[in-house]
Amino acid sequence: MTTSLIEARVDLACGQLKMSGLGQNYRSLIRDALERNSDHLNFLVACLEHEVNQKQEQRQLYLLRQAKLPMPKSVQEFNFAKLPKLPKMKVEQLVGGAFVTRHENVICLGKPGTGKSHIATAIGMGAMQQGHRVRFTPVMQLIQELQLAESEYRLPRYLKSWNKYDLVILDELGYVPLGEGGKLLFQFISQRYERGSLIITSNLEFSRWVEVFNDPALTTALLDRLTHHSHILLFDGESYRFRERLSQMEGEK
Repeated sequence: MTTSLIEARVDLACGQLKMSGLGQNYRSLIRDALERNSDHLNFLVACLEHEVNQKQEQRQLYLLRQAKLPMPKSVQEFNFAKLPKLPKMKVEQLVGGAFVTRHENVICLGKPGTGKSHIATAIGMGAMQQGHRVRFTPVMQLIQELQLAESEYRLPRYLKSWNKYDLVILDELGYVPLGEGGKLLFQFISQRYERGSLIITSNLEFSRWVEVFNDPALTTALLDRLTHHSHILLFDGESYRFRERLSQMEGEK
């Protein structure tokens, strides 16, 4: 049997088995095996490990696209020295993603520009590395989508569509009152209670959340659900963006 015919059979088999990584790279793996004088078993292991790695990379790319993060961030990029009260070890533990398996929440509270969204995104990236499905959304965008779904009589179906995500990141709660949208957000959060995890970033301390929802009873019930199984991170410091702008202004002098 000629080499070209053998390769055609390998290509066909890889296609049928959906092993695209191996199909594209088995020739180079053969060359490496010949150079190293590998036996058949080691060559087989190399082929299988290459395919596993390829599928893991493809899975991570898929999860990243699905997450709709504004920009990937890592905990290594965060300057903890600027927020000494923020527990670095705790954040690194959360990046490990175990809290998602336990259906726990993370709540990031602090002034605008102190890095809440950065840490929320970094924790989300860590969860994706563990294979969890993550979705990022600004709170006001979610409210608009909830209101549209309600007006079109498909709210239950829309709420159910979020169940596929293991972790949902709700960014920027508290910048504007939610009006009637607050009740819809309460429904959204209640549906995820003990079923899926949330990360919420807010510029308001808990005592001021009633200003956003404009309903003391609803706010109390919401906080009861959110904080039952939660990790609270306080971002007590000056705005990163403000400091960067000051540095730029000083450099322009």
